[in-house]
Amino acid sequence: MMITDVTSKAGAKHRAKRLGRGVGSGRGKTAGRGTKGAGAHSSHGAKPLSEGGQTQLFRRLPKRGFSNFSFRTEYQVVNVGTLEDRFEANTHVTPDLLKSVGLIHDPKAPVKILGDGQIGKKLRVEATCFSASAVKKITEAGGQTTVIGK
Repeated sequence: MMITDVTSKAGAKHRAKRLGRGVGSGRGKTAGRGTKGAGAHSSHGAKPLSEGGQTQLFRRLPKRGFSNFSFRTEYQVVNVGTLEDRFEANTHVTPDLLKSVGLIHDPKAPVKILGDGQIGKKLRVEATCFSASAVKKITEAGGQTTVIGK
């Protein structure tokens, strides 16, 4: 089989309407927009959040209080089962090492180790934060956990 033999299903692709290409095309002059009025103009169209004359939702809702959303701490999460798969015994696991292996994106951002999975290797793990189950599993395997600054 060749790549040229693979075709799309009939009717899956449509040819684009060629607007404003002369009287003979059937869509010349006004290009299918009719004559006059707001719809004939290029700038016509509903504004974002417009509700057709009704007061917009964002104006109907009260703007009060405080949200902590923009101040939240987003952790890069790694499970102990993943550490078991990726590292040899007696490895000193740091955020830089996690980045080089591809488990996190930014070694300077906070890293949290979670307790999902099993671990049987002795590892020294450094991270910003650990779940209680992760600390328990790592120490039971003979490893060591170290909390580093945020």
